[in-house]
Amino acid sequence: MPLKILVAQINCVVGDVSSNVAKILSIIDQAKADSVDLVVTPELSLCGYPPEDLLLRPDFLKECELALMRLADNVSGITLIVGHPHKEGQSLYNAGSVIQDNKIVARYFKQELPNYRVFDEARYFKAGVEPVVFSLAGVSVGLNICEDVWGEGGREASTQSKVIEHPARAVSSTKNNGADLLVVMNASPFHSGKDLVRRKVVQTQARLHSIPVIFCNLIGGQDELVFDGGSFVCDGAGEISAQADFFSESFMTVTIDQDQITSESKKPLLGNERAIYEALVLGVKDYVEKNGFPGVLIGLSGGIDSALTMAVATDALGAKRVKAVMMPSQFTASMSREDASSMAMGLGVEYSEVEIKPMFDAFMSSLSEEFLGRAFDTTEENLQSRIRGTLLMSLSNKFGSLVLTTGNKSEMSTGYATLYGDMAGGFAVLKDLTKQAVYRLSVYRNTMSACIPERIIERPPSAELRPDQLDEDSLPSYEILDAIVEHYVEYDRGVEEIIALGYLPEDVKKIVWLIHVNEHKRRQSPPGVRVTARGFGKDWRYPITSKYRGLIDQ
Repeated sequence: MPLKILVAQINCVVGDVSSNVAKILSIIDQAKADSVDLVVTPELSLCGYPPEDLLLRPDFLKECELALMRLADNVSGITLIVGHPHKEGQSLYNAGSVIQDNKIVARYFKQELPNYRVFDEARYFKAGVEPVVFSLAGVSVGLNICEDVWGEGGREASTQSKVIEHPARAVSSTKNNGADLLVVMNASPFHSGKDLVRRKVVQTQARLHSIPVIFCNLIGGQDELVFDGGSFVCDGAGEISAQADFFSESFMTVTIDQDQITSESKKPLLGNERAIYEALVLGVKDYVEKNGFPGVLIGLSGGIDSALTMAVATDALGAKRVKAVMMPSQFTASMSREDASSMAMGLGVEYSEVEIKPMFDAFMSSLSEEFLGRAFDTTEENLQSRIRGTLLMSLSNKFGSLVLTTGNKSEMSTGYATLYGDMAGGFAVLKDLTKQAVYRLSVYRNTMSACIPERIIERPPSAELRPDQLDEDSLPSYEILDAIVEHYVEYDRGVEEIIALGYLPEDVKKIVWLIHVNEHKRRQSPPGVRVTARGFGKDWRYPITSKYRGLIDQ
C-alpha cells in the first residue's frame, strides 16, 4: 500500500507556541483532505528554533507540554511527527513525537547534540540513546533529528564542507532496529554552500545504510540565523528523488510505494549569489515582521553598502515600508547625493535629505576650547557619523521604524565603523558580507532589475568624512583585506599560515591586530544576518579584554 507523506517546511516563531500549534493544525486539516498518511514538521517546530534560554524556564516548558497535549487532542485520522522540548525527571530532551488517533504512540530523543559555532544544545539538552521505529501503512519508519545524521564528523562537515564517509551512530541504530524509511527533522541554518554539504551528508548516510531518507528542514529568520528550507528526499542509493523550495514556506508531497519514491517537487538548487541574497531578504523580512516593526529607516549615503541595504530592505518589505534619509555634510560629493536620490526614486521609497553641517558646526563651536590647538582627525570624522546616528534614532523613536545599519564584515573586522554613529541601529543587514561580497551581490541584484546605479558600483569606496577620502587610505585593498579576514575569522588559520599563503607579513599582522582590538565595538553592534560559516555573533565569542594578537611567542 503506498505511503503518502507531506513534508511541511514551515516558518515557526520562537516562543509563539499557540500560533505554531494553530499552523500545524491547519496543515493537518489540508493534509487529511488530500489523503495524506503522514505529516512531518521540522525540529522543535512546536516552540521554534533555537529557543535558547527560554528552555531554562519551567513556565515555558509547561506551555510547550500543554500545547503538545492540545495538539494530540486534535490529531486523528492521520499521523503527525512534531518536534518539541520534553522534560523527563530532571532531564530535558530535544524530542520528536509521533501522534496517531489523539495519542502519542512513539517519542524519540535526539542523540547527537551539536555544541559548536551557533549551536549550544549541550547547554540545555540531555542526549537520547534509544532508536525509535514505528509502523505506518506497512512501512517501518525510523526517526532521527538533524545532527544525528551528521554523526561524529558533523562539526567538520558543517564548517569545512568535508563529509566523512562513515556510518552515523544514530542512523545505524535506527536501521538495525528495522527501519525501512528514515525521517529526519531539522533546524539546519543557512550559510554559503551549506545546501550542498547537507545533501552530501544525507546521501552518504542513505547509501551506507541502504535506506531512503526524508529530510525536513525549518524555514525562516531568527535573529541572526536564517533557515533556508530546501527539504529533500533521497532513495536508498543516495539519489535525490524530490527537492523543495529554498527560502520559502512550502509543502512537498512524496509517495513511497515499496522501493519507488515519487514526487512532483523537483525544485532547482540556487546559485551562490542568489542564495545569499535571498537569505538577506528573508532575514530582514522576518526580523522586522516577527518583532512587529512597521518599517525600516536607512541612512542612504550614495555608497555601495547603503545602496545594497536599501535594495534588500525594499525586496523584503516593499517600498512603502522603507524610508531613506540622506544626511550630507560639507564633504559629501554631489554625485553621492544624485545617486542616492536616483536610487530611492527608482525603487519608489520615501526619501528625504537633512543637512548635518549646521549641527556639526554647533558641536565644533561648543568644543572649540577643549579642542584648541588640535588638528582635524578621526574625532571630527566620527562626530559626523554620530550626528547621523542620532538623527536616524530620533526618527526611529518618533515613527517606530527600525534603523538598519549598513556596515559590512570588512569594516566590522577592522573597526572601520563608529560606535554610536554608523553602528547605531537595530539590525545589521550586511554584517556578514565582506566588501567584495557586497559588490558581487550588488551586481547580482541588478541582474534581477536595474536597481543600484552603476556609478555607485564603479566608483572607489569612501566614507566621505574628510576631503578626498578613500577607504584604501586607511586599509589595505579590499581584495587583500577580505581574504585575510576570511582566513582568520572563518577558517581559524593562524598568522603564520596566512603569511605562508603569500600575503605580506605587515598586512596580515595589522589586520589580525585590528580584528582583536576592535572586539569591544562588535560586542556593541546590532545583530545581523549570518551567511558565512562563521559570522560575528553567536559563533564568535572572543574576549574583549585580551592581549592575544594571533602571534605565537617563539
